[in-house]
Amino acid sequence: MADSFWLRAIQDFDFCEENLAQHICKNSGWLYQMLDLVTDLSPRFRMPYATGGMALDIIVGDIAGATKFYDKAVRHYPKDWPILARAAYHFLFEDKNNAKAARLMQQAAANGAPVWYYALAARTFQKGGETEVAQKMLEQLLQDPTLPPQLIERIKANIKN
Repeated sequence: MADSFWLRAIQDFDFCEENLAQHICKNSGWLYQMLDLVTDLSPRFRMPYATGGMALDIIVGDIAGATKFYDKAVRHYPKDWPILARAAYHFLFEDKNNAKAARLMQQAAANGAPVWYYALAARTFQKGGETEVAQKMLEQLLQDPTLPPQLIERIKANIKN
């Protein structure tokens, strides 16, 4: 059943039953409900988690639905760095939650994302007012002997600021 609903959903990834404004769809609308149903029926089906949040965010503008869906995706795939990175983008730019975005960036970095995700997380913590967390993260990152010299210089500059 999950596959059938998934095939139906991807045919109408851009469907919005009620536009609230241009490119802004009613919260938790049809696409969110379909993605939620598919992932309830098949919780380990990765593809809806990997693409559904972006479709909710970018294609139909269902920010509230995307927020709930990314939370669900992160619960089911806490070590999948591409999903974590997409969730971080959502929480940073769409949901305006710097602290949650920074934690997701840090989690993505710890699970295979490029090492500069740690620096990105630290900067996001800093923007969210958590300067001590950012400082500690940057100092810890400097202990990594594999860091490129350019990144080391940028990290040192950020620590000074």
